Amino acid sequence: MTTPSQDTLIINEIFFSIQGESTRMGRPCVFVRLTACDLRCSWCDTVYAFEEGAELNINAILQKVKEYGCNLVEITGGEPLLQENVHPLMRRLCDEAFEVMIETGGHHDISKIDPRVKRVMDIKCPGSKMEKRNRWENIEMLNVHDEVKFVIADRVDYEWAKHILLQYQLDKRCPILMSPVFGTLENRTLAEWILHDRLHVQFQLQMHKYIWDPKARGV
Repeated sequence: MTTPSQDTLIINEIFFSIQGESTRMGRPCVFVRLTACDLRCSWCDTVYAFEEGAELNINAILQKVKEYGCNLVEITGGEPLLQENVHPLMRRLCDEAFEVMIETGGHHDISKIDPRVKRVMDIKCPGSKMEKRNRWENIEMLNVHDEVKFVIADRVDYEWAKHILLQYQLDKRCPILMSPVFGTLENRTLAEWILHDRLHVQFQLQMHKYIWDPKARGV
């Protein structure tokens, strides 16, 4: 990936779809997907965002977002915190009264993110092969407006996530989301584990993958 110049970012795609994950699931949302990621999760479904992208300045990004007439905007990737100019982009969106979310892998410092932005932070389970990259210091920065997400591939992931949930008392900090790896772990299986253990979490599916082709881009 080339280094963006001042006031620009490398953008993989900007599109309008249904929010498929998070506590905002089901709402129309504009997605701004940034290029590049420094993780290689085993179950990643957006490998096309690792390198593909074009340089756009912040004004052009804002104009494109406004064309959809939707107030909810999610910054995603790739890993959006790899590009420093994501911070002025988020500030501009918030200044213009958009409801802004960012989805991050949780391995970069989240403290610089504008406090008006809802941070949806992954904690990588062992099945991702990236659990050693988790930045545990980020947990202390979470607040009630944020969300933590665990993507569960198997029983090992589930037990590991449950341990982290209890160790850090995450459910007292913010909403906790658990979702099965699409096509790997049965939805019912994870749901039944959660119910059996009385976990204070929100079970979620990747809704967009049940509406459109799971391999489709821009939806």
